[in-house]
Amino acid sequence: MNAGQVAAVDLGATSGRVMLASVGPGVLEMHAVARFPNEPVHLWNGTRAALHWDLPGLFGQVCRGLRSAVTQADALLGIGIDSWAVDYGMLRGGQLLGLPHHYRDVRTEAGVAAVHEIVSPDELFQRNGLQFLPFTTVYQLAAERISGMLDSADRALLIPDLVVYWLTGHAVAERTNASTTGLRDLGGALDRDLCAQLGVPAHLFPDTVDPGTVLGPVLPEITDLLGLGSDVQVSAVASHDTASAVAAVPMDATAAAYISCGTWGLVGVEVPRAVVSPEVQHARFTNEAGVDGRIRLLHNVMGLWLLSESVRTWERDDGPVDLPELLMQAAECPQPIALFDTDDPRFLPPGDVPDRIERWYTEHDLPVPPGRPHLVRAIIDSLAASFSAAVHTAAALSGVDVRRIHLVGGGAQNTLLCQAIADRAGIAVLAGPVEATALGNALVQARAHGLVRGDLETLRALVAGTYVPRTYTPRTRRRGSPALV
Repeated sequence: MNAGQVAAVDLGATSGRVMLASVGPGVLEMHAVARFPNEPVHLWNGTRAALHWDLPGLFGQVCRGLRSAVTQADALLGIGIDSWAVDYGMLRGGQLLGLPHHYRDVRTEAGVAAVHEIVSPDELFQRNGLQFLPFTTVYQLAAERISGMLDSADRALLIPDLVVYWLTGHAVAERTNASTTGLRDLGGALDRDLCAQLGVPAHLFPDTVDPGTVLGPVLPEITDLLGLGSDVQVSAVASHDTASAVAAVPMDATAAAYISCGTWGLVGVEVPRAVVSPEVQHARFTNEAGVDGRIRLLHNVMGLWLLSESVRTWERDDGPVDLPELLMQAAECPQPIALFDTDDPRFLPPGDVPDRIERWYTEHDLPVPPGRPHLVRAIIDSLAASFSAAVHTAAALSGVDVRRIHLVGGGAQNTLLCQAIADRAGIAVLAGPVEATALGNALVQARAHGLVRGDLETLRALVAGTYVPRTYTPRTRRRGSPALV
């Protein structure tokens, strides 16, 4: 087997990238050919300014990135798409019915109440194994039913499936992302009885495909636009970005936990089957599909959204912020007297996160961090405490003997955060690769095209042999180190 080249399109909730990867036996090289922001838009709906994704604009960025990949590749073999979960586009007759809603839009509140009037949270967990999150697809679709939008649609496609549809004309539901919708049973099949109970037409959802399924060539019109060869194939990858990231974590899953840290922090372990005990539900852990039939038992933590949204607020008010300098200043600050609850729902919507954190401290009769560096230190230490607690909970719930923590994604570049997690967890943190999601995307494609062979462990071994992580060893915690209030 010789090495070949594939394009990994990785769409995050705040930014996107197109990566060109060369993969083969003993070969795993990747670089960015395009990076672009992914910024939501507020659109007046007659009552309020609702939050949406500019998905056509994002697709345009994807196409421009793929055109760059074509010009830089020797011979591009394939394309794979991954993105964030739960959000979707509704179509009728193949055409998009308006811009997809953003999961942070407040309309989901009505959907939660509507679903729970029919099916209790306990019953839902026993059926789908998912952590309660108010923006899960099932609640969004319930909100669509209330508004009447469901009556107009004949198809619903999750974001990466929609991009695949626009590239190929094939409508599919990739398994890892479909598992986040709340409408799948523990075996991954569409729960048609649940759909009927909730008034969500089952025909909205196309057939399910597994990661690594080759879907076919790009549409001729798009091929001409991008300068693609007619033999370039689009494959279903692990289209939930976290599933792709976990596939590329260079870990021994029997002895490690992972943190996929970006806008969100996904903290968990890999297990062979779903775990739906009362303890898992109480701990607010979720069971989501991974590559090769694995299950990602994990907890969603608010993640670096707290920091990035704080920076956006400061830049809007006072101009550019030097984040590396601010993090250096934060590292010199003493630990905060108390940490805040990073999972408090007040931090979910876009807006003035620094003010919300300050109000959280005031409401709990605790001293407010005095100034930006201290506030950043409070964010980092509070996230580290949440991540550490989730790691230990994951180990207890699963029985995995966690001896190391692998941290991948953008958070792997944050030395203050990585060291804080190691200190609080008392477990070494191995940071990197930063672009784990795109690597997982590329590896699943490469295997589908026969560029590499083997199971998930074989793919991870290729990552381990190519990317050397930075290790953070736990230090002795200082006396008086704060606990989460």
